[in-house]
Amino acid sequence: MSETAWRLSVFLGVLVLMVLWEYASPKRRSRYSRKQRWPTNLGIVVIDTLLLRIIAPAGLTGAGLWAANNGWGLFNITMTNSLPFWITVVMSVIALDIAIYWQHRLFHRVPLLWRLHRVHHADPDFDVTTGLRFHPAEILLSFFIKAAVVIALGAPALAVIIFEIVLNACSLFNHGNVALPKPLEKVVRKILITQELHRIHHSVEKEETNSNYGFSVSWWDHLFKSFTARPKAGSDNIDIGLKEYRDQTVTTKILGVLKIPFTRN
Repeated sequence: MSETAWRLSVFLGVLVLMVLWEYASPKRRSRYSRKQRWPTNLGIVVIDTLLLRIIAPAGLTGAGLWAANNGWGLFNITMTNSLPFWITVVMSVIALDIAIYWQHRLFHRVPLLWRLHRVHHADPDFDVTTGLRFHPAEILLSFFIKAAVVIALGAPALAVIIFEIVLNACSLFNHGNVALPKPLEKVVRKILITQELHRIHHSVEKEETNSNYGFSVSWWDHLFKSFTARPKAGSDNIDIGLKEYRDQTVTTKILGVLKIPFTRN
């Protein structure tokens, strides 16, 4: 099976499972119907995918292959002959995950980058499609940041593929409008960013928005002191979205969403 087939299969598989879970047992009542929000959120991911295919058809895997062919990057220079390949793969995936944590944190802290990232947070509801809702400019910038990290590390192509599959699957999982059983959630959150933890990140409260940056594991938020265990309003009463974006003609319409980075709010 090709890389594209693997990635698409996992993506669609997790997406379908999360949608079914949301239908069967939603955690919260949504402000808007799926008909109002989903065309925008799904439309944006189509635009993002087409844009990346046009600008960088080889994707991040291509960056990894280029680094390997040219002997670039930390692992290619110092460790290729001394470490088992699987260790290099594991170390690369961990390093890439730490990098995406800091990239996410940077997009919250730098005003110009936040203008792009607030498209994601302006979603007035929280479900699996929120995990797909990123402005095309952010997706493009994020790609070049990750490509630079891949080349600097000399990350093997296999590590890049694993990282991207896990990243996409975790983003769909932790944005779900669902909740794990409480005893299980207490255990899982020690390793993974659960829906309960990531909902806090989508709170309108700024100190809560600026926490729980992890996409996959929760370790980096603990390590770098950005972890919030419980929202002030309680799990069932978190106000989702951004206070400055409450107009549904902006937050649930594709043209309105694409204009968000260029508005003054």
